[in-house]
Amino acid sequence: MQKSKPMALGVISDTHGSVRPEALEALRGCERIVHAGDIGGADVLSELATVAPITAVRGNNDRGAWADDVPHERVIEFGGFSVYVVHEPAHVPDDVVARGYDVVVTGHTHRPSIERRDGVLFVNPGSAGPRRFTLPVTLARLWVADGALESELVEIVPPA
Repeated sequence: MQKSKPMALGVISDTHGSVRPEALEALRGCERIVHAGDIGGADVLSELATVAPITAVRGNNDRGAWADDVPHERVIEFGGFSVYVVHEPAHVPDDVVARGYDVVVTGHTHRPSIERRDGVLFVNPGSAGPRRFTLPVTLARLWVADGALESELVEIVPPA
């Protein structure tokens, strides 16, 4: 049986108007990028799109004409998995299992985490923008290969 080539999904959030070179490097090789809000400007989306096609949701700090066309939530399919994306964890529907989502991506808290709840993978990539408090500067990557889903947090700037 032939193994399939892994597909990578980059997950980034809370860039707040800037894209770190380390983030771009960590996202290279991804087939697609998801931005979970608090983008900070259309230029951020343009810069990320130089690496891979991008899907984004609007965060609570995304305002102005550029943000009008950015939805508050999205559902994408990636490698046979259903991925629900919304900026604030409080806006995640209670019935994600019934809706058939395999992955829920949020941002907002700047706290990176990956956990499985009721069979659903919950990913918060943390913040890839300006450092906040003593939190790390991170993003996440998901891989799909041979029908399996793997995930990891990537620290792109070590703590000060």
